[in-house]
Amino acid sequence: MMLSLMLHALLLALTLVAAAAGASTSPSHHLPTDKNTHQNTSPHLRVRGGSSMPQSLAELVEETLSSNRKILVVTGGVLSGIGKGVTASSIGVLFRAMGLRVTALKIDPYLNVDAGTMSPFEHGEVFVLDDGGETDLDLGNYERFLGVCLTKNSNLSTGKIYQTVIERERIGDYLGKTVQVVPHISDAIQEWVLRVAKTPVSQVSTLADHEGKSSAGTLPPEVCIVELGGTLGDIESMPFVEALRQLQEHLGYKNMCFVHVSLVPVLGSPSEQKTKPTQHSVKTMMQLGLRPDLICCRGKEPLEPGTKRKLSLFTSVPENAIISIHDVSNIYRVPLMMMEQNVPSMLAQRLRIHPYVKRRDTTLKYAASDNVACVKDTALIKSWTKLADSVDEPESECRIAIVGKYCDQGDAYLSVVKALTHSAIATRQRLRIEWIVASDLTIEDDGRKGKEARKDAWDRLRRCDGIVVPGGFGTRGFDGKMAAITYARESKTPFLGICLGMQAAVIEYARNVLGRPSAHSSEFAEGLAKDYDDAVIFMPEGDRQRMGGTMRLGARETILKDDSIARRAYGKERIMERHRHRYEVNPALVPPLEATGMHFVGRNTDGSGERMEVCELDPTAHPFFCAAQFHPEFTSRPESPNPLFHGLLQASKEHAKSSTQ
Repeated sequence: MMLSLMLHALLLALTLVAAAAGASTSPSHHLPTDKNTHQNTSPHLRVRGGSSMPQSLAELVEETLSSNRKILVVTGGVLSGIGKGVTASSIGVLFRAMGLRVTALKIDPYLNVDAGTMSPFEHGEVFVLDDGGETDLDLGNYERFLGVCLTKNSNLSTGKIYQTVIERERIGDYLGKTVQVVPHISDAIQEWVLRVAKTPVSQVSTLADHEGKSSAGTLPPEVCIVELGGTLGDIESMPFVEALRQLQEHLGYKNMCFVHVSLVPVLGSPSEQKTKPTQHSVKTMMQLGLRPDLICCRGKEPLEPGTKRKLSLFTSVPENAIISIHDVSNIYRVPLMMMEQNVPSMLAQRLRIHPYVKRRDTTLKYAASDNVACVKDTALIKSWTKLADSVDEPESECRIAIVGKYCDQGDAYLSVVKALTHSAIATRQRLRIEWIVASDLTIEDDGRKGKEARKDAWDRLRRCDGIVVPGGFGTRGFDGKMAAITYARESKTPFLGICLGMQAAVIEYARNVLGRPSAHSSEFAEGLAKDYDDAVIFMPEGDRQRMGGTMRLGARETILKDDSIARRAYGKERIMERHRHRYEVNPALVPPLEATGMHFVGRNTDGSGERMEVCELDPTAHPFFCAAQFHPEFTSRPESPNPLFHGLLQASKEHAKSSTQ
């Protein structure tokens, strides 16, 4: 009897302790979302496990919950480069079709602070944002698909987050505590994600007229898509995985979901779709504390019903949430393919988006239509379908040469390719790109291999209807770029130069038309005659010591002259385009160059001195010869091609017609 009473008392005591702990450490996702009841005035918010949340993070969590903002995380398994960026961007298109305001965040686990100093051979292109952020190329996909202009904070790297935490430690923000990966790094990651998620992003031109531009920069996003770079299980991504796990605990199951992108290879004879790589990938994900809500399976062919059933069985993901992301005719069909598999409805149900949720606070409303799951008949999806169809139904074909330095790495010029594609769609042409390594055009080796490579490069260049010389750094291939520009000018082949391509065009013209054979860039040659041979000079405000983030970066205004090719293309006098350069055309050489026929029709006057932004030849001398110091490819969109690229493709179309005749 005594033993029974003792056990009963012990059980009662444990129950009371558990109740008290539950009251003080209840999961934050159980907190009500009503503004009137969701309050916390204490400096720390108590969360599951008895740990504490810093006030800054607690405030961000409360703001996210009270705004009913949703977070969707895209992860990848099996191998890198599997298509996480395209998947995330396509999901963003579906959210846009629901009428939601969307933003995006790319997490890169490398230690670099940003992508600015990384080699194009290793990492692909550096995508430049309006605010000067040098970011991963996936942000270009986000901007093109989501129709927004992101900020430098939309790209988070290990280097950035560690730099932030170390700076806070140096000024004493941690009050003498031992700074550790958990909780300090993980808390900082969560704060970064939530800050980006609530930061308004400006809209650019959109496919659907119903997305108004008036509220673009004032209203916060309603959905934030987070892409975790690399492959789950990589040691460098562990802090981010743990931070995302904690973030779901804080926000709650209804406010945050995970989409996992994996590979389903086909092997054997007869061929069979293999599910084991995806099974192991999901197992790794679950061991790290994350559980996928949807699995997007990459492969050449659509997933077979038996493959879906097997994956569902071994991953505990519903069969209808196993999404086939197979190869399609063009990238713009991916959102449509996901829509056909009912992804919008599943996301709406999973994240409790109207009409699948009744809010406690009826004053909080999404910008969505009455039934967000039925997006097929929305204006955006209709326009997107028309866009995808137009890619597959061209009227003619054009061949464009890209004469560059990094042709062996296709992603090094990804935005240039996308901008050409957008303009090819707008002009109803099938685009064929000839990749020409600039150095092959001027190979000095007279051996058999050297002669064959040089001949092949020139033969392919001469077959093209238009020529693009993109940006780059370093002397290798510079003479080849100028040789291609000489050919374009003399043969009247449509030409577009970008950044270094403009500088090369100016030097080529100074040498061969102005009659200054020693003209060059001070980036590549020393001892040039001042204001005579130094056609391109180092910008006065530049930094020769530090490489990262010291170029002329971001959106700058350019004023276009009346009756110029560029002015007619843009249709307005003042334009904003993005820059990334350290060198510029020497203003002292502008008068003699203009006197011989090269017109500088775009200039910048931002207080740091007049800068040459756009040069061109008169249309009576050449059908389309235009070059820009800025990077027009960064502002091109599927529904709104950049005017300079559009002009090039239109001129190339006419050139192809005349060549055929």
